[in-house]
Amino acid sequence: MKNITLVLAVFSVVLSCGGPGSKNQSSELESEVEQTTITRKQFDSNNFLLGKLEERTFPNVVETSGIIDVPPKNKVVVSAITGGFVTKTPLLVGDQVKKGQILVTLENQEFVKMQQQYLEVFNQLDFLKSEYERNRTLFEEKIASEKKYLEAKSNYETHLARYHGLKKQLQMLNISPSRVEQHIITNEAAIYAPINGSITKINVATGSYVSSSDEILEIVDKDHIHLELTLFEKDILKVEKGQRILFQIPEASNETHLAEVYLVGASIHETQRTIKVHGHLEDENHRFLPGMFVDAKILTDSHEAFSIPDQAVLSSEGSSYLLKLVSENEENLVFEKIKVMPGNSFEGFTEIQSTTNLSPGDKFLVKGVFDLFGN
Repeated sequence: MKNITLVLAVFSVVLSCGGPGSKNQSSELESEVEQTTITRKQFDSNNFLLGKLEERTFPNVVETSGIIDVPPKNKVVVSAITGGFVTKTPLLVGDQVKKGQILVTLENQEFVKMQQQYLEVFNQLDFLKSEYERNRTLFEEKIASEKKYLEAKSNYETHLARYHGLKKQLQMLNISPSRVEQHIITNEAAIYAPINGSITKINVATGSYVSSSDEILEIVDKDHIHLELTLFEKDILKVEKGQRILFQIPEASNETHLAEVYLVGASIHETQRTIKVHGHLEDENHRFLPGMFVDAKILTDSHEAFSIPDQAVLSSEGSSYLLKLVSENEENLVFEKIKVMPGNSFEGFTEIQSTTNLSPGDKFLVKGVFDLFGN
């Protein structure tokens, strides 16, 4: 497809430097000027395209990384109030649950004892209350002694406190005190979902024993997924609320997604010298999962620069080049390989930072470069 003529021009440039501390340095530069000739027929049949440098607005970016995360209130680790044996685990990882839905059912004979104690105290309260009120009346009428009145009062209030304590424990176990008062006693206690969300972890199986310190399962509500980015100290003053964020999930795809800086942390990590940046997603119809790693660019401000389509930039052995049109006739087009220094790439265009040997009227091959030189 191509006919390449190599023209070798070797020259040296010596830059003198001043005294110590001067920014000028001595260097010697050797360059090869490589010319490529393409026939007009090849150019037309392969849909090659010419273009010029265009002045374009490029954002200044702060590159960072982080993860997809959810607020603490949207992630719940479910544990048991009291230990027990698992009798029912109807859910699997990935299942959606609603707030108030049964997650796990536990069995323990201690549940039965607690209900018996509650019922005994409940049945004694009416008698103890009447005794307390009777002794109080007799004491006020100076018929009964103060000792009997105080004993009745103490006995009633002690049982009343125990009643409220046992009632609260039953409620925490999701056992209905009113059913116990009707002499309906159970040896099982259910654990209900505290939030809507998806099951992300299950650490138990039917028949296993769990204690109050064990993590039974985890629920994550993905309705408020956000970016949790880590910013280095040198970039902190460049970032503020409202700036746009472009991010990718490198392990999943090359697609770029949008977010916005919502919060910038108020303190720096003492040893890592970093700060957290909280970003809100613009796309509500996402499929992101908490814990996904992200590469992000925060767009801080902008500047004007000459640009060329990304596909016009040829990278080879750590250097970048453009194919500049140096001559053409009815039969051939001749291109010269010009070394350039590319800057940021944004929305399909690459910033060209070195334009010393280029002019606004120069034409470049902007489509077909990779067809000529391969990957």
